[in-house]
Amino acid sequence: MTKTGGEILTEQLIAEGVKTIFGVPGIQLDYAVDGLAQNRESIDFVSARHEQGAAYMADGYARVADRPGVCMVVPGPGLLNAGAALSTAFATNSPVVCITGQIPSPTIGRGLGMLHEIQGQTDLLRSLTKWNAIARSPEEIAGLVREAFQQVSSGRPRPVGLEIPPDVLQAKTTAGVVHPAGGHTSEIDEESVNRAVELLAAAERPVIVAGGGVRDTASSAALQALAERLGAPVITSRNGKGAISDRHPLALSRLAGADVLENADVVLAVGTRFITMTGQPVIRPGRRRLIAINADRADVGAPREFDVAVIAEAKAALEAIANSLPEGKREAPSLDQYRKRESDALSAIAPQVQWLQAIRGALPDDGIFIEELTQVGYAARLAFPVYQAGTYVTPGYQGTLGYGFPTGLGAAVGAKGRQVVSINGDGGFGWALQELSTAAKYNIGLVTVVFRNDAFGNVQRIQTETFGRNIGVDLKNPDFVALAKEFGVAGERVTTPEGLGKAIRNARGTDAPVLIEVPFGDVPSPWKLLAEPSIG
Repeated sequence: MTKTGGEILTEQLIAEGVKTIFGVPGIQLDYAVDGLAQNRESIDFVSARHEQGAAYMADGYARVADRPGVCMVVPGPGLLNAGAALSTAFATNSPVVCITGQIPSPTIGRGLGMLHEIQGQTDLLRSLTKWNAIARSPEEIAGLVREAFQQVSSGRPRPVGLEIPPDVLQAKTTAGVVHPAGGHTSEIDEESVNRAVELLAAAERPVIVAGGGVRDTASSAALQALAERLGAPVITSRNGKGAISDRHPLALSRLAGADVLENADVVLAVGTRFITMTGQPVIRPGRRRLIAINADRADVGAPREFDVAVIAEAKAALEAIANSLPEGKREAPSLDQYRKRESDALSAIAPQVQWLQAIRGALPDDGIFIEELTQVGYAARLAFPVYQAGTYVTPGYQGTLGYGFPTGLGAAVGAKGRQVVSINGDGGFGWALQELSTAAKYNIGLVTVVFRNDAFGNVQRIQTETFGRNIGVDLKNPDFVALAKEFGVAGERVTTPEGLGKAIRNARGTDAPVLIEVPFGDVPSPWKLLAEPSIG
């Protein structure tokens, strides 16, 4: 029995366990989309209003669903539109599979001006992914999809890309699916583990720094177990928030943990780039010893100076070290003084903290919080407590303004009933507000908070403080509540933190999308607090 390449693509995706694809249909994808149409009972196709939105949704889905997110876009401008989202997924170690079209196979690289042709599309895709390939025949599709999922699910999780020309999707083949083999095993160098154990066992003031590599529940449990054995405070980076519950007596934010880190004699950096915003190591060896656990060897090289580097996934390495330590637990230090110092410092940004407290009080412990590049979002990096792994979503070092709302939609699809709250500034929300249509069409139960000050507020502050003037920062906004209702999304406006908390609680348990507009005035800058220390 012969099938088209598009039909084989869909069947292989189903074999890989894919339940949802986010995309935008287009002529180069006709046979791929028809394959999805024939299997709509097994796989959902969420059609976004823009390729950027589709790729961000795949990223959000991947962050919370414990499986890769998949997006499908047309070539050329479609892939370019998806580029910001893929770069964000790359920066945040998010397992996204991007399937993109191509121009007809005989014309690739010839510069004939084919529809959606761009020179060097394969090179472009390579710059945004950890692995990429192009299918040259329908017989190659299943194997390349299998390889894509193997790559995205092993080592450091980052996006992968697969190009499939339209003639390959249309062509017939007798080839079938490639059934996935068993899961991969993580190999660890015993010598590096033993050296790490030796340093940690002798340490008097050990400290752990946890990053985005400790984002799943199993790795979080392994981290907590090792920290308790060592009596070691755990400082979480922005991407690592939730690696250990902020209720845990050993948990510290990067603000509260600054002095603790400075006074440590042994520092264990787990799943973190360990680089500041200025491109320098968070801390150098000097009188202290530094140990790294990282799945990517590139993240333990210069300018960092580690005494020991364990190249492995976080869970496996943490458990290996814990199992090799001498029996017994070291007494944990009291950290109350550092938390008091943090609390005093956060009083400088009290208005943002009050809004964050309202959101945290209304959002269940397992609820997902999507941070954005807005005044409340900046403050959240320090002032939003996180209680479970994988429940705090950021754009990482990419800092992609406008990512939050579409990423939140994907997270809400993958969250399996857990509440998801996306906070946005009115500037960033404008990047993807058309996806209100997607939220309504598919009844995606995301709570979207839009803080409105009618300006690119952070840019306005920087221009004014630096140059004494500003330009291009004022915004002409719609009535966001009325706009949401035009799309069929429930909307309301609140003016107090108490009102915001109530609105979020009222939205809990519903499957319908909700937009909450919050008029927002001038607030104190959080950047002095965010500057030191910055842990990547």
